[in-house]
Formats: sequence, structure tokens, C-alpha cells
Amino acid sequence: MEQRSAKEYKARINNVFEYIDEHLDGDLSLIVISEIACFSPFHFHRIFKMITRETLNDFVTRRRIEKSALELIHKDHGITEIFMRYGFNDKSSFSRAFKKYYGLSPTDFRKDNARRIGRIGQLVSKNGQQYPYREQYLSVIDNLKKWIEMNAAIKIKELPHMELAYVSCIGPHNLTKAYGTLINWATPKGLMQEAQVITIYHDSFKVTETSKVRMSACITLKETFQPEGEIGRTSIKDGKFIVGRFEIRPEEFEKSWTGLFLWMNENGYKKADREPFEIYYNNFNDHPEKIAITDFCIPII
Repeated sequence: MEQRSAKEYKARINNVFEYIDEHLDGDLSLIVISEIACFSPFHFHRIFKMITRETLNDFVTRRRIEKSALELIHKDHGITEIFMRYGFNDKSSFSRAFKKYYGLSPTDFRKDNARRIGRIGQLVSKNGQQYPYREQYLSVIDNLKKWIEMNAAIKIKELPHMELAYVSCIGPHNLTKAYGTLINWATPKGLMQEAQVITIYHDSFKVTETSKVRMSACITLKETFQPEGEIGRTSIKDGKFIVGRFEIRPEEFEKSWTGLFLWMNENGYKKADREPFEIYYNNFNDHPEKIAITDFCIPII
């Protein structure tokens, strides 16, 4: 595939990602989505699988199930409300699909998370990390709380609306490349001088296989612009956020997110139906101790 075509295809797939996320309760058939992408169904099927490593049906089913799993962890919605929200026809088909993916029925999945961690819900992941002994579990939680107290300055903030340029990628191993593409586009235009650098997480590592987590490498812009190839345009809506300021090493990012969600639940806050993100204030590679100064931001109701 030539470079120009690859950029155009990625731009169209970006539109597909956005459409799917906004219409998980609707018709996401190959016919409908290929029209969104402006491809024939046959051509779209090949392009989508080449970029995502999944068929459209597999991708849509996974997104619906993972979003349902997050609702079961974070919210008190009934099973019926959840399966209808995410496009399943009935409770039995939803339960079958969910159990095939996680090995538990939706009801048992919710009970299992509640039993293990009360209302914390952040340390049980798809890879099945276990805490079989109460004492061991309580020790893990206690140590994490102490670590957060020592390493994070946490505030509830009203953040403003932010216009963003972004490059999407699948899997954290592709994030550096996505930022390289974005910065190479923005630098000649003089857009990096006052820009904030942000990563948006469209999936959660708690319920999504690491290699399939979709992220957007972003920079803030003062004005909107027309998308150019794989450079997309998006925004973060203004609203209330839990903002944790961390000065940490890259290998501590996962621990920081886990601890911040723990703090959220311990303090009675509820996550809003928007994506969490990170705001970076330095390049850790330039720091003598390889420390990243970062805000971790969780949208809340």
C-alpha cells in the first residue's frame, strides 16, 4: 500500500472508530460501516482487518462486551439496561457472549469484582490476576494507598474545553510512532510551541487485552483545523475531573492509574462516560532520573 493511500485509509478508519463508539447500541453491520468509510464492503473488510488485526464483527463485539464489563465494575445499572445500551438483542445472547469472553456470566463477573475488592473494582483484570487470600489482598491495597499518598497530589478540577489534533494507534508499542507522526506534522506549522501533549485512552487495560488497547496521541490547538490524512481532529469536553499530578518513572504509570481509580472509589466519586487521559509536562528522556511529570485525569459525574 503506497504511503498516501495508507494515510487516507487510516483517516477513514479513524472516522469508523468514532462512529462505532457513538453507536454501540445501533446497526454496525459491514454494509453500514463500509458506507461510513466510503469503501465497498469487500475492500473495507480487508483494510479494516489489516489495520486492526480483527474483523469488523470481532471488533464491534469486543467493544460492546468490554464497555459492558466497565459498566458492571463501575456502575449500578441493571443487566437489562446494560445489554440494551450496547446493542445486544436479549439477556441470554449477551450472557453467552460475555461468558465466552471473560469466562463468567455478567452477574458473576460483577459479584466477583465486588467480592474481591468491595467497590474498588480496579485490580481484577482480564488476565485474571488473583488475590486469593484476604490478608494478602488487604496488604496490596494498603500499600497502594500509601504509595498514592506519597507520590500523587490529587485534586478535583474543572478543566476547560480542549481542541486537539491526534494520531490514533492500537497497542502501547505503537504510541511512540504515533507521536512521531503527529510532531512531524505539527512542528513545521509552528503548532508545538505552546501545545500541551496528551494521550487519550479509548480502552481500559482492566478489560482489554494490552495489544488491542486503542490510544490517541494528541496535542492541544488554539483553533480548529481540517483533518489531514491520518492527522485527525477531536476535542475533550470541559467538565469535572479527578486530576492526579505524578512525578514517576514510565514503569509506574500502570500503578498510578490503578491507585487513582482506587482513590476515586474510596472517595465516593463516579466515572463519567468519557475517556481518561494523561497530560505531560516534560520529556522523561531529558530528565536526569528519567522522571515523567504527568497529570492523570479521570472524568467524573
